[in-house]
Amino acid sequence: MKCENCGFENKDTAKFCTKCGASFVEQPPAPPEGPKETNNTTKYVIVALVIVIIMLVAGLSYFAGSMNSNDVSSDAAVQNDTASQDAGSDDSQESQSTSTQTTSSSSSKSKSWEIIGTYSGSGSGSQTVEVPSGQIMVKLSAYPIKNYATNHLYVSGSNGQSGGVDWGSHSDVETRSDSFSYTSSSSETFTIDYYETVSWEVEFYRYQ
Repeated sequence: MKCENCGFENKDTAKFCTKCGASFVEQPPAPPEGPKETNNTTKYVIVALVIVIIMLVAGLSYFAGSMNSNDVSSDAAVQNDTASQDAGSDDSQESQSTSTQTTSSSSSKSKSWEIIGTYSGSGSGSQTVEVPSGQIMVKLSAYPIKNYATNHLYVSGSNGQSGGVDWGSHSDVETRSDSFSYTSSSSETFTIDYYETVSWEVEFYRYQ
């Protein structure tokens, strides 16, 4: 078999040229090409579909953005409304709390012993003082010059209430104290009598 490509003589049973490798087997005919117009139509259809898909995606994106914007606006309005209600509630609670505290403060203000007069001195002598009405407490203390067995501090009132300290002939020279209380609906006069003292002090308290 003579090769049509290079002219080399090959065996009759050869399927390829021994020299150039050309095939002696007949190739099936290539399928005829389709018309160009069909290929162009397919391209146009594909382009149109792509454009439609892009438009659909853009429309959906715009719609979703609008919905989110409306939701955000609604949420903001609800939050503002809730904040206003909370602020009003807080103001109301604060007002009620202030009112309650004021009431509690006025009602819980308890009475206590408050000093209404203090008198002090030294040596020997006496003096009188006026004490107003009410629940009264008297505190007194004194320190003697030395033990004469007559050193003393006495406080006595026109209502018969009295108290005092003194020292005997064998008492230690030291500070002594005393106190008493009473209740009177009118003012009372008290006499403070003291003798041979280094210092003395009388305090009057009222429960108010």
